[in-house]
Amino acid sequence: MRRRIVSLLTLALLVACADRVSAGDYPKPSVYPVSWELKFEHSIPRRIIVDVPGSKSPVAYWYMSYTVTNNSGEEQVFLPDFQMVSDDGKVYRSDRSIPIQVFNAIKAREKNKFLEPPTKITGEIRLGDAEAREGVAIWPEPKARMGAFKIFVGGLSGEFVQMKDPDGKQIMVKDASGKELEPLILRKTLELNYHINGDEVFPGEDVVSEGENRIGANAEVWVMR
Repeated sequence: MRRRIVSLLTLALLVACADRVSAGDYPKPSVYPVSWELKFEHSIPRRIIVDVPGSKSPVAYWYMSYTVTNNSGEEQVFLPDFQMVSDDGKVYRSDRSIPIQVFNAIKAREKNKFLEPPTKITGEIRLGDAEAREGVAIWPEPKARMGAFKIFVGGLSGEFVQMKDPDGKQIMVKDASGKELEPLILRKTLELNYHINGDEVFPGEDVVSEGENRIGANAEVWVMR
């Protein structure tokens, strides 16, 4: 819940300070790792339709399978956080009340006996390639016409920064009433960009391409978020 509050209010707080802080002052991840970092390999997001209990018709989901490896030099606790952001700016957290039938259908399609459900992959990740874990992030389909969308992957790095204003005062996360809750902390996060050059006429049949639908956009980039 703490990280959810931070994610939702981060943009609003930065905009509020924009009159005093230039864009160049916003933090960026270190060019070289300054803390532990996990190796993350992933598939292109895919769409799947599954018959789930309580639904009169099959339900569409999107998923991204991945492999995470710990070569950081010491054991780490893997707490993955996947957020999909649609082209209209809405944020969708993965793995929220996803029926087990959906995971089973994905595992069968991918033919991967080592694939772990989101509820079990969280926890200690040991050192070395032989201890790599394979998981999947799952979302109910946000909209029939996906267009361009992003996926933010948190929990891969120990790098973070506590946000301060130009006077050096710590910026605080506030609730709707203005009450200060906690310091605003941005964490090194992997941003993945995708776009689909199609429409909702034949959903799931159009190619998902890496990179935003504009010249020069990066398919993957590290950000502080």
